[in-house]
Amino acid sequence: MFKVVIPARYASTRLPGKPLLDIAGKPMVIRVADQASKSQADEVVIATDFEKILAVAEQYTYAAVMTRIDHASGTDRIAEVVEKMGWHDDAIVVNVQGDEPLIDPKLINEVALTLAHNHDAVMATACHPIHDEATFLNPNVVKVVMDANGNALYFSRAPIPYPRDDVYKQAIQACRHIGIYAYRVGFLKQYAELTVTALEKIESLEQLRVLYHGYKIAVSVTDHAPASGVDTEQDLDYVRTLY
Repeated sequence: MFKVVIPARYASTRLPGKPLLDIAGKPMVIRVADQASKSQADEVVIATDFEKILAVAEQYTYAAVMTRIDHASGTDRIAEVVEKMGWHDDAIVVNVQGDEPLIDPKLINEVALTLAHNHDAVMATACHPIHDEATFLNPNVVKVVMDANGNALYFSRAPIPYPRDDVYKQAIQACRHIGIYAYRVGFLKQYAELTVTALEKIESLEQLRVLYHGYKIAVSVTDHAPASGVDTEQDLDYVRTLY
């Protein structure tokens, strides 16, 4: 068993008030919580910095926690939640982004199970194979490379592993990182104390802080790309048509 926390910040540069945007009669964050509830999680908690999101969560009978507005990352926000909820250090928490109303409950289960089976890792995440050149070279697509035990060696916006002789033929060996994370509660309490690193700032990838400080991140490889999240009006329109 595990917990799910859904960080839902009100501020968004491209879609203001994104967690509260309507999708077929329900706010987006509630659509995400509904999907998370279909997983094997024994608790689903919405973490927010905005009173109206808290009220909406309560309206739909979801647990919710008010958090500070100044957190640097979603992981920092979740670290505050686990302290307030009083969860045991050995418990596993999955971070499900508040803008993914199409999240597959099976993916949530898979990431939690990956961490449960990798006792040397403090976190787990997921990826899927890249099959085309444009995706491989796109800096908005985060890539990950792994060691022999399935732990992350590095995450980057650059094309990795970079094939010296033929980029395009070898792109199929690369993996695209999926932005879902599972954590052990005990590590989340330590995470807040880890110093921010230059690599994290350069790549704008908070998981690099974990690797830099010597911790292991287990990676689950799934065959299929997950449904996309909602970052733009076009994304929102597409999700609405599916509902």
